[in-house]
Amino acid sequence: MRLTNFTDYALRLLMYAAAHDDRLITIEEVSEVYKISRAHLMKITNTLTRAGFLKAVRGRSGGLTLAKPPHRIGLGDVVRATEPDFALVECFAKGNQCIITRSCRLRGIFHEGLDAFNAVLDKYTLADLMLRPKDFGVRPAA
Repeated sequence: MRLTNFTDYALRLLMYAAAHDDRLITIEEVSEVYKISRAHLMKITNTLTRAGFLKAVRGRSGGLTLAKPPHRIGLGDVVRATEPDFALVECFAKGNQCIITRSCRLRGIFHEGLDAFNAVLDKYTLADLMLRPKDFGVRPAA
């Protein structure tokens, strides 16, 4: 199983915002720090804002901040909000054409594994991933 880059970048964006809770952050600075395209970060920001993880402040001095404290942002919630699906194998997906689906036991095993994966993520919050601003290799603004 592999998560999409979208989810990876969403988690990194939230980690950056959590580390800079004393100020608003911008898409431009996050793009520079992680070397991620600004356009891709815009899509991620929109998703995280709609899901209630980020708050966008508009205007000349605008930017982004966490919409709630890090200990209230569950990693499982973020992953479920950013992953398009969890179709580990064909029979999990719409349009399944596998001829053995009705009798195959693999589906149940993969469901059990996916449930365990989600249960582990649900034990952790953004607070468990907290870093210091200096961990991002960014010098404080003068």
